[in-house]
Amino acid sequence: MERQHLLEGLAALLGDSSSHSLPDFAQVKAARWRHLPLGGRLEGVTRVDLPEMDELLGIDESKAALDLNTRQFVAGYPANDALLWGGRGTGKSSLVKALLQRYADHGLRLIEMDADGILDLPEILAALQAADPQQRYHFALFCDDLSFSSDDPGYKALKSLLDGGVEARPDNVLLYATSNRRHLMPRHFSDNEEYHRHGEEIIAGETAEEKISLSERFGLWLGFYPFDQAMYLDICAIHLRRLEVTADAGEWREEALRWALQRGSRSGRVARQFARHWAGSRALAAQ
Repeated sequence: MERQHLLEGLAALLGDSSSHSLPDFAQVKAARWRHLPLGGRLEGVTRVDLPEMDELLGIDESKAALDLNTRQFVAGYPANDALLWGGRGTGKSSLVKALLQRYADHGLRLIEMDADGILDLPEILAALQAADPQQRYHFALFCDDLSFSSDDPGYKALKSLLDGGVEARPDNVLLYATSNRRHLMPRHFSDNEEYHRHGEEIIAGETAEEKISLSERFGLWLGFYPFDQAMYLDICAIHLRRLEVTADAGEWREEALRWALQRGSRSGRVARQFARHWAGSRALAAQ
C-alpha cells in the first residue's frame, strides 16, 4: 500500500494526469496549463486578478484595438492572434486580464501558459476540446513575457500554431502573448552584417528575416511605451483610491516621483507598487 501511494505521488509530480479532472468552465473564468515532465494538465483558477478596463490609462489606442478584436472573437467572427510588446510594466498583461473581466459573461475564458507550455500546444488544444466539446466558450491562450533564444524548440512550435501547421486550430482558440521584445528573439550585431543594399532599398539577411517572421505571424501587433510624468501620477492616484486613500495629491506627489526615479521607470507597475508602499506605511504609522 505504501509503495502504491509512492508511485501515485510520483506519477502526479511527473504529470500522469489520467485521474485529473478538467476544469468546469461554467464555474471558472480562467485556467492554467501546468507543464510537467510526462505531459501537462489543465487546472482551473478560482481567484483571478481582473483589472478594470477603465483604470488602464495611457494605452487608449492599443486598448481599443484589442477590445475590438476580442469582441469579434466572442461574437464568433474572424479575429487575430495578438502580440503586445513594449516596456515593462506598461499594462500589457493587465489589458489581457481586463478583457476577461469585460467579456467573461460573453463566453471568453483565459488559459494561462508559460513558455514551456508552447511545446504542449497539441495537448492544450486537446484538453480544451475535451473540456468544452460543444465549443460554448472562446479561449484566449495567454502567454505572458514571451521570448525565445535562437535555438529554443518552442520557437518552431509557436510558428506552427500561428500559421503553417498541418492540424487546423479550432475557431474558438486565439493566442494573446506579451513580450518586452518586439520580435520575440534577441538581436545581435552580427545580424547587421547580413543586410545589403539593392538600389535605395535595404534588404534584410536570412537571420533577421527569420527573427522577424515569427512576430509577423501575429495578425495584431500592439506597441506599449513608457508613460510621461503626468500619466504616471494619474495612475498613482487611481491605485491609491483603490486602496481607499483619500489624501490630497500634494501629500504624496514628491514621494511618488522619487519612487519612480529610484526604480528608473515610470510605469503602471511602479505606480501600483508606490501606492501599496505609501498606503501601507501611512496606515502603520497611524496605529
